[in-house]
Amino acid sequence: MMGFFKKAFGLAAGLAMLSIAYAKLDLNSNSTVAVYWGQNSFRGSGDLAQQRLSYYCNDSNIDVLILAFVMRVNGMGGAPEVDFSTASEKCDTFPGTNLKNCPEIGADITTCQQKGKTIILSIGGATYSEGGFQSQSAAEAGADLIWATFGPNTNSSAHRPFGDAAVNGFDFDFEAGVSNMAPFASRLRTLGDAGPNKPFFLTAAPQCPYPDAADKDILNGPVSVDAVWVQFYNNYCGVNAYVAGQQQQNNFNFEQWDNWAKTVSQNKQAKVYLGVAANTGAASTGYLPIAQLDPVIAFSQQFSSFGGVMMWDVTQAYGNSGFLDGLHQALGKTPTQHAQLQQESQQQTNQHQHQQPQDQDQDEDEDEDEQEQPHQHRPLIPSIFDLDDDLDWIGI
Repeated sequence: MMGFFKKAFGLAAGLAMLSIAYAKLDLNSNSTVAVYWGQNSFRGSGDLAQQRLSYYCNDSNIDVLILAFVMRVNGMGGAPEVDFSTASEKCDTFPGTNLKNCPEIGADITTCQQKGKTIILSIGGATYSEGGFQSQSAAEAGADLIWATFGPNTNSSAHRPFGDAAVNGFDFDFEAGVSNMAPFASRLRTLGDAGPNKPFFLTAAPQCPYPDAADKDILNGPVSVDAVWVQFYNNYCGVNAYVAGQQQQNNFNFEQWDNWAKTVSQNKQAKVYLGVAANTGAASTGYLPIAQLDPVIAFSQQFSSFGGVMMWDVTQAYGNSGFLDGLHQALGKTPTQHAQLQQESQQQTNQHQHQQPQDQDQDEDEDEDEQEQPHQHRPLIPSIFDLDDDLDWIGI
């Protein structure tokens, strides 16, 4: 009998581990959490500095990690070029190229995938400056090179910075117009669908104004995209433009992206993710704390294309205590729970407004007693605009 219970316990533990492992990019889910990793945008120190990739894969709140960035497809020596901020310091460089050789990241990709995480490699970013490709054939050749470099190992002559590890897909994050990106993306789609690793994902990170100027050739063309991480920050249409209680929003335009997914996208099942800044310094405008973000999530969840939330970036999220946990909880709430939270928040606001006149009188009395002690406002953190680093901290 004891042996039976040991076997039963072992089976239950195994099933529990299995259920934990399958936290991934599930296109049937509306509660996926994706984060960008690799740009160390928070620029913290100690535990708040950017950690190696596998560190974040231990977090059950995270399903997808997007590595940022491939900043050139055809770099020196005919090889791509990548930049992962401080993580690149542990990489050497393939001779005759500027391509980093990063075995630690390769090992971490494998570890993360074994834990059920989806690993996507993003092409573009603020420092991408190639401008695309001169022709369709050049674009397709570029896709072949990216596939040989970061896809499944086919024993080609291409340098492989992650060794035998292969990413689960590619993301397009262009900040300016690029040429011949549709044939580039189409070729990657063909290679991924025919490759040995399934599922294979193609995603994009457009800014919220529709149509997106940089990615429109991919999003409105013949390419089947699985998901878009729409940047609802740094723009007039961001989450901070959401007006509670209005079914028809004037500026916040998740509904417009839902319409894109259902009527314009080549893939009519494409998912739209609410891209948010994970901290006050993650974007120039558009950050919302969880209490204010909760109703935006509730509103967005009514659209069938809603897949979850993307954050820029993971270091910002870890530097903002409670944000990631709160976001995960918000995604799991029912409409009733969302409504209850908003009712409680409104009651607190009303109570604060009711107490304000009395508090103001008290403040005036205190000011009279403390006239010889002038109040000095000091920022809790240095101004982010004093940083001399590249401007990639402002968002993807």
